[in-house]
Amino acid sequence: MHLSDPWWVYALRGAGVYLGLLLLLRLLGKRSFGEMTTFDIVVLMLVGGTLRTAIIGDDKTPLAAIIGVLAIFLLDKAIAWSCARWRWLDRVVEGKASLLARDGRMIDGELRKHDMSEEAFHRALREKGLREVGDVAEVRLEANGKISVLKASKRG
Repeated sequence: MHLSDPWWVYALRGAGVYLGLLLLLRLLGKRSFGEMTTFDIVVLMLVGGTLRTAIIGDDKTPLAAIIGVLAIFLLDKAIAWSCARWRWLDRVVEGKASLLARDGRMIDGELRKHDMSEEAFHRALREKGLREVGDVAEVRLEANGKISVLKASKRG
């Protein structure tokens, strides 16, 4: 298997594409792929196909793809290892949770701030077996894009 470029070119391209995509996803916000919709899957497929060329160029050898993917996996592992050890880095890479509702009341402007429809919010409540926002103690949009719901304790 003869590569059209030195091996390290594919490794650098893979790492660069990974970091670039990580940055783009952070800039787009938490909701980017928290709930995978049909549209998200289409976007993911198109992004993957487009980025393939950025990583291996015109090289058709499997080795070029393996080197690029290995670089991405190793960088991902290094970032995860680092985030587990340094809270500030984890906050930069992962972000932080956002409070959407507390004590049975939605927090003004939070849904719009995170590009979330009221229907998506209410769907998350129904998925947790709740009918309305009055039944919650807290609803958060987690850093990973998932919605977590804490039920209000039963009164009286």
